[in-house]
Amino acid sequence: MLRVLRGAGAGAGARLLGPVRGGGGARARLLGLQQQQPLPPAPVPAAVGRWLLACSGAVAGAVVLGGVTRLTESGLSMVDWHLVKEMKPPRTQQEWEAEFRKYQQFPEFKILNHDMTLTEFKFIWYMEYSHRMWGRVVGLAYILPAAYFWRKGWLSRPMKGCVLALCGLVCFQGLLGWYMVKSGLEEKPDSYDIPRVSQYRLAAHLGSALVLYSASLWTGLSLLLPRHQLPETRQLVRLRHFAHGTTALVFLTALSGAFVAGLDAGLVYNSFPKMGERWIPDDLLAFSPTLRNIFENPTTVQFDHRILGTATVTAITALYLFSRKIPLPRRTRTAVASLLAVACMQVGLGISTLLLYVPTPLAATHQSGSLALLSVALWLMAELRRLPK
Repeated sequence: MLRVLRGAGAGAGARLLGPVRGGGGARARLLGLQQQQPLPPAPVPAAVGRWLLACSGAVAGAVVLGGVTRLTESGLSMVDWHLVKEMKPPRTQQEWEAEFRKYQQFPEFKILNHDMTLTEFKFIWYMEYSHRMWGRVVGLAYILPAAYFWRKGWLSRPMKGCVLALCGLVCFQGLLGWYMVKSGLEEKPDSYDIPRVSQYRLAAHLGSALVLYSASLWTGLSLLLPRHQLPETRQLVRLRHFAHGTTALVFLTALSGAFVAGLDAGLVYNSFPKMGERWIPDDLLAFSPTLRNIFENPTTVQFDHRILGTATVTAITALYLFSRKIPLPRRTRTAVASLLAVACMQVGLGISTLLLYVPTPLAATHQSGSLALLSVALWLMAELRRLPK
């Protein structure tokens, strides 16, 4: 009986493998082809996406705190930079007096704050100290979890490159901040202007922070938000391109705000919609060569910021109206409507800041509004992502 069953089993096996010519070599080749098929990449855990969103929030806090530090003219109160040593603030009266004496050797005290008291100095010192310490917290928030996720094997190969770039950018951001501060500590014998940091370095510092924020937020949203099953119609493609261009315009408008802050350009014409009695002021191109006016003439810098702000809200309004013609998921429609609402709020904050001669709370809120607007624009871009092929 057993011999019969064994014979039957052997015959069935031969019949199953019979159509494959070439015997064992052909079967081996078939198995090799099956093994060569690429496996789908393992999904990145949601914890990585949540970590990147938390990091973007920490960067946003640093940007807002940096804006308040600039508005309170506190950024030049710490006249040296040490990665670890400066983490311990002065405690005794003697330490505070020594710190104050160091500040008194630099142009801001000699020209602007020559009658400042020690109590007033402590306020601006703690403002800059808070900004620097928050920057270190941001650095640790990137580097330590990145090392943990890397060791756990939770990062795919493309994600490893992205995380390395983000960690490198956050370190570069800290060095760029000190490079910016140094420009305000330099003696300028031929200048009688108020000591301030270079508007070019300020724009570079803010710009790199915005890039870090945008990259972290975009990557986090891409990991956490599922893609919509949207048909690739011509109108949808146009809407996607429109959203990308609008986001770039929002970014550029926010970056131009760094030149406004660096030159105190918000104080030259405090009227709206005209600049003084004219639509185009007489001193718009007062500097020579003409190109200098774009980055160094406070009147031109404010004029450019007005034009960019107007162009941004116009583009967002057109984007909203165009999106109404396309069938979109509810979440995507919410993102478009939110973008328009935040844009209108930001315009109102900007005009109010201008008319009221740049009060610190309102100006800080306006700066925060630029981040909110950029955030919603990136959210909309994430909603309109193309499905992978």
